[in-house]
Amino acid sequence: MHQPFHTLRIVFLLALVSISSAATRAQKQPLTLEEAVVQRFRKLYPRGISNLQWVKGADTISYLSEDGKYLLKRGYPFHRIDTALSISALKEALQIKLKRFPRIQWKDQTHFYFTHDKRYYRWDIKRHTGGPWTKVPNGENPDFSPASGNIAYTIDNNLYIQTASGDSLAVTRFEDKNIVSGQAIARSEFGIFKGTFWSPDGRSLAFYQKDETDVPDYPLVDITTYPASLQPIKYPMAGSKSEYDKAGVYHIATDSVIYLDTKGPKDHFITNLTWGPEGRFVYIAELNREQNHMWLNKYNAQNGNFVRTLFEETHPKYVEPEHGPWFIPKQNKEFLWFSERDGFMQLFRYDTSGQLLNKVTDGHWVALSILGLNRAGTHVYVLGTDTSGLNNHLYKASIDRTEVLDLTKEEGMHRYAMSDGGRYFIDRYSSLEMAGVTQIIDYEARPVNLLKLNTNPMRDYQVGQPQLLDLRAKDGTILHARMIKPSYFDSTKKYPVIVYVYGGPHAQMVSNRYLAGAPAWMYHAAERGYLVFTLDNRGSSRRGLTFENVIHRQVGTTEIEDQLVGVKYLKQLPYVDTTKMAVHGWSFGGFMTTSLMLRTPGIFKVGVAGGPVTDWKYYEVMYGERYMDKPQENQEGYKTAALHNYVNNLQGDLLLIIGSVDPVVVPQHSLTLIQSFVKAGKQMDFFTYPMHLHNVRGKDRVHLMQKVLDYIDEKLNYNPAKK
Repeated sequence: MHQPFHTLRIVFLLALVSISSAATRAQKQPLTLEEAVVQRFRKLYPRGISNLQWVKGADTISYLSEDGKYLLKRGYPFHRIDTALSISALKEALQIKLKRFPRIQWKDQTHFYFTHDKRYYRWDIKRHTGGPWTKVPNGENPDFSPASGNIAYTIDNNLYIQTASGDSLAVTRFEDKNIVSGQAIARSEFGIFKGTFWSPDGRSLAFYQKDETDVPDYPLVDITTYPASLQPIKYPMAGSKSEYDKAGVYHIATDSVIYLDTKGPKDHFITNLTWGPEGRFVYIAELNREQNHMWLNKYNAQNGNFVRTLFEETHPKYVEPEHGPWFIPKQNKEFLWFSERDGFMQLFRYDTSGQLLNKVTDGHWVALSILGLNRAGTHVYVLGTDTSGLNNHLYKASIDRTEVLDLTKEEGMHRYAMSDGGRYFIDRYSSLEMAGVTQIIDYEARPVNLLKLNTNPMRDYQVGQPQLLDLRAKDGTILHARMIKPSYFDSTKKYPVIVYVYGGPHAQMVSNRYLAGAPAWMYHAAERGYLVFTLDNRGSSRRGLTFENVIHRQVGTTEIEDQLVGVKYLKQLPYVDTTKMAVHGWSFGGFMTTSLMLRTPGIFKVGVAGGPVTDWKYYEVMYGERYMDKPQENQEGYKTAALHNYVNNLQGDLLLIIGSVDPVVVPQHSLTLIQSFVKAGKQMDFFTYPMHLHNVRGKDRVHLMQKVLDYIDEKLNYNPAKK
């Protein structure tokens, strides 16, 4: 029987009371900066259930025991735990050394596979037999096909395949290093994160290929060699020549490569390559360089011939395809398509001739991913935001008409995994109130079994609680914000402020999740005596197309306007020390930090900008031209956003921090801005982390955050020890 929802809710509440009481009794300890940084995703993060997943083709979950020695399984009603396999039995059968049970992937109901010591192994859970499968090659960008056991990989600029039988096949053999095959193209924009795509049977491989001949070499310096050496990268800056992309298909049976007869100018974008379910056709969303016109094209995978354009999408500002077609299982002649054409990312149903059958989902929320179909195939389940953008919800929509139900019972940031049987979901979520919940729910989102209820990993630390706020932009748009106060907050006293900002597209800083989405260092900073404030301005994600694309051709203008709404709110609070306000951000947030210091001088006494874009003409074609068009087409917009034009406005103290080999926001941004400060006779500060990329990772990140906070303390003339 289903566990009643109200019963489960009572269990949750009782657990919360118990946690709260225990925390009150316990002696709180200070959260050090090193712990906050190093342990953010370890000790300070809610621990999940290891390798929790659905068994392929079944309404059964599998996961690893906490001690890592057993593979466990549960079937409906998910109360009984069965030991499917022990690590000792696996080691003995395969004659391999294992310290913990490996992370597995199910191939079907009876077979799983895993990697160990540079080799794939497979196992039959029914017969308790298995053995080695495919050797992992010495290369990069490995892409494994569970259908065939073949692995695609790259070495330098060429693409190879390691077959399950042990053969090594060269897909490309280009001596010209400017021709790069099997790697991500378009600098990983448009939802692209890899460059190889196996056919459903794993016997043919589609791949991206880019020609970077006309893309200039950008010089980065490797100081680890003696003497230092040049480490150039290909970097297409806005308005300049770009890469030229192609798509190929390699057929193992004939050892042959064909190239798709893609349409459009050679510098257009080939995105979201997707195999049809029958393995005969390849679908590509092709986009002009202006990024305002998209064609979904169908190609014959055997000979590369263009079949037809299924449909087109246009927009006066930009079109941004980030999902390929999702083919409806079994019938294979229809697919679902993600589109923002009506203002919010929603799903539309098409057939493979390109005919629009109907809109499937609708509303002022953003569809994020498709989870699967119900058993009858009449409804699709979708992960999406709620209308506020602060939460993730589960939606059920009719396939053949626009009829949508929001099934979510508890607010929070949910992640769902649907069983192949279409009856159950693994539901993992957190919120401000819940550090982490893992449960099984049914097709109506009714709780079936509680698998895990996390206690708050920060419960024993002396930290404050986050607060979510709603402010309004000048045009009335609601802006979400987050405030973190010290645990010892006293409204009769005044506190300095750190405003943390990002503000750019494809990112959201504030949400209803564990710690409100804030990194642990912010809670450490609050205990130093700061109010730590963050606001998601227009231009950020999960709020619809208009909310995001308002920045088009004027990056930085609307974002500053909205950030000042947050500043106005802070200045109205009686406990804010308006003479001690600092701003900090990285990447787009570095651009925003520097913009606020230079374009709205006098508000912030201190700014620390990490990896900042300072002039959009130095940024890449794909991202930069989407939001700003080419510099030749938008001279006024580029001039307004260029921070070099405002160096004389600097009041207070500004620190720029970069990685010395940043391949994303290249050092030219900061160095040319520093040059402008020098020419203007203005003093500022600069620090570089040698051989770090766009951000500072690993143990050096402790050094980075110490530098950020120490700089703010010093320049605000604030001593945390006397708080």
